[in-house]
Amino acid sequence: MTPSARLAAAIDLLTAMEATPRRPADAVANAFFRERRYIGGGDRRVVSTRVWSVLRQWRHVEWWLDRAGVPATPRSRIIAMLALSPRPGEAPQDLFAGDRYAAAPLSAAERDLAARLRGQDLIHPDMPRAVALEVPDWLLPRLEAMFGDDLAREIEALSGEATLDLRVNLLKTTRAEARRSLAADGIMAEDTMLSPWGLRVPGRQPVTATAAFKAGLVEIQDEGSQVVVAAADARPGMRVLDYCAGAAGKTLGMAMTMQNRGHIVACDVSEARLDGAVRRLRRAGVHNAERHLLVPGDRWAKRRAGSFDRVLVDAPCTGTGTWRRNPDARLRLTEQDLAELTVKQAEILDTAATLVRPGGRLVYATCSILREENQDRIETFMRASPHFRRAEPDAECGLPAGVAHEGMIALSPLRDRTDGFFAAILERTA
Repeated sequence: MTPSARLAAAIDLLTAMEATPRRPADAVANAFFRERRYIGGGDRRVVSTRVWSVLRQWRHVEWWLDRAGVPATPRSRIIAMLALSPRPGEAPQDLFAGDRYAAAPLSAAERDLAARLRGQDLIHPDMPRAVALEVPDWLLPRLEAMFGDDLAREIEALSGEATLDLRVNLLKTTRAEARRSLAADGIMAEDTMLSPWGLRVPGRQPVTATAAFKAGLVEIQDEGSQVVVAAADARPGMRVLDYCAGAAGKTLGMAMTMQNRGHIVACDVSEARLDGAVRRLRRAGVHNAERHLLVPGDRWAKRRAGSFDRVLVDAPCTGTGTWRRNPDARLRLTEQDLAELTVKQAEILDTAATLVRPGGRLVYATCSILREENQDRIETFMRASPHFRRAEPDAECGLPAGVAHEGMIALSPLRDRTDGFFAAILERTA
């Protein structure tokens, strides 16, 4: 595709996203590219990079367009980004070429907009702080209370490009062998700092096309998510439950630490997500896992009360810790969403707690940075559950000393270079 055609595709993708504002941007993008098979892998990456850059600066661009008296549309957002954040060799008048597959030429008003914005900084001193930080207005006071003077730096880290992390599958290989296999396909990786099985790959690389990925030697998984798996400390011979398994990313990790011995159950309320786990489990060589679909009125949990050595609750949450990957999530998140999620988290945690045997452990995790979903949730649970106590991760799980504090782990992109993750390790007393 020509640069002009890529730009036109970016405008079309943004238009598709605006048409379904409650749908995650990555889901819209996946459907968009499936319907346009003629867009190759390299072109998809260029188009996605441009669109995600707009999503990361959504409120900044909207403020500038409002200041200029121009309606915010996919086309005007792209024009504004080209002017406010120019790249070498990308003149707006050249990219809006008007020829076949290209966007229509700039109008006189659009040329004027580009000229007025050219040379301006994306962040202006007159911007309200929530706009400058690219966070919802209602969420700003909570974040200020949490991070204080470090808020701007935390949000900057949370707004940057996400790292590409891999978990080495020790059922099939070693860390060193996985690195060599990736290197044979031209992908250089380095060991992660926190996860004992993690590799970090620079930039956006076609990992899924490598022999290592196809053979199940590595799985794409953020280092923070790998830390949660390590905190669960699922061991060979145990009975383990992944209560909100989704597509089973953490199930795969725990099956690995169990060395395929014992029994692990992946539960979820979504049949589609559980079905999507089948191929991943097969590729990883996992054969000690089963799946269970949770449905309303299901007595499955009651019949298995007190029978699991480990129960992992990867709770549904706001996803505020994943804004590096999902900047559009900031645009969809409402205060009502948070209120509804905390109620759901409490219900899930209470049910999951009944499944833990005496002496077993319950690990509660989110990909959120908000106290209401993390520390506050655990404190509320502990007050109502005297038969649980906080526990530190065992040294054998492979996590560095000091990563947990009083049985809780809180990771941030600024300090840990991971997504924002939280985990609490709770042990049921005998």
